[in-house]
Amino acid sequence: MTTIDDNARLKEPATSERLRSDERDKIGTTLRSAAVFLLLGVMLFGFTLAEPAFINVGNLMSILQAVSVVAILGSGVTVTLAVGGFDLSIGAVAASSVMAASYAMIVWQLDAVATVPLVLAFGASIGLINAFLIVRLRVPDLLATLSMMFLLSGLQLIPTAGRSISAGLVLPSGLKANGAYDPTFLLIGRYSLSGILPVSVVLMALVATVLYVLTERTRIGRLLFATGGNEVATRLAGASTGWLKSLAYVISGTLASLGGIVIAARVGRGDVSSGGSLLMDSVAAALIGFAVLNLRRPNVLGTVVGAVFVGILLNGLTMLNAPYYTQDFVKGAVLVGALALTFGLGRNVDR
Repeated sequence: MTTIDDNARLKEPATSERLRSDERDKIGTTLRSAAVFLLLGVMLFGFTLAEPAFINVGNLMSILQAVSVVAILGSGVTVTLAVGGFDLSIGAVAASSVMAASYAMIVWQLDAVATVPLVLAFGASIGLINAFLIVRLRVPDLLATLSMMFLLSGLQLIPTAGRSISAGLVLPSGLKANGAYDPTFLLIGRYSLSGILPVSVVLMALVATVLYVLTERTRIGRLLFATGGNEVATRLAGASTGWLKSLAYVISGTLASLGGIVIAARVGRGDVSSGGSLLMDSVAAALIGFAVLNLRRPNVLGTVVGAVFVGILLNGLTMLNAPYYTQDFVKGAVLVGALALTFGLGRNVDR
């Protein structure tokens, strides 16, 4: 006959095993949440050991300056991902904005005060067109933004017959452009506050802060994620999902134009090849962001961390004289690892 004490003793091993399992799950979740930051720390330590100049403030600021445009564009991609969409036109919008800013100053002889709002309005209008195609005409987001990408890639070449824009440009009509870049405009890409902090890094921080507050701390942010999670339920709850999607694509287009402005101010010319890798780099930053804090969803903080992560990795490899042709492989490997860590291992824990 089994007594109460015997039953208690039989339950103790099962209870202890369950507690140990819970502790392992908690440790695993904590490690996954901090994995990206731990890897960042390991990279910083390793690259500093291999090349002490890596940790110099000047080099760290150059890394942040290099990734600022990617982080800004990636933040726009993040907002469209939040509503269940995807903006493939963001790189083309940025490249077209470079050409538009250059054309405005070189050909139309506008100053920075007129050029910056004009280019930002251009990006917002492209976002509105994307939203119209997706929301009103119900074109799938990938097809709509892919079409816009091709359209802009060709459109930016037409005004100059495929030539880059710089002072002294001869237009297809035979007229010579007599304008020049406004020195104030160039400060956006070249000036550093107190000689240390680049303006582009400040812009990146401002964009990240504003979007973080919007998406994580406001009702609109909650509705954006609700739209991406279950659009029908969100609509039935009384929210205007069409307006929310339109807002996401307008934000994406405007941020792409802001990135184009930073590029134009940095290089000082309208280069037809600018923005070639911006789409893939910004998408990679947004997707790596899924692994940050183990959130497994679009988030602006993760996107910025993802951009910085890739920037540190590529800068360190460059300082160690790694072949340039390995960079895309490294970015791909980092993206695969981050997604495997986020979804693969996370699924095992959920089970």
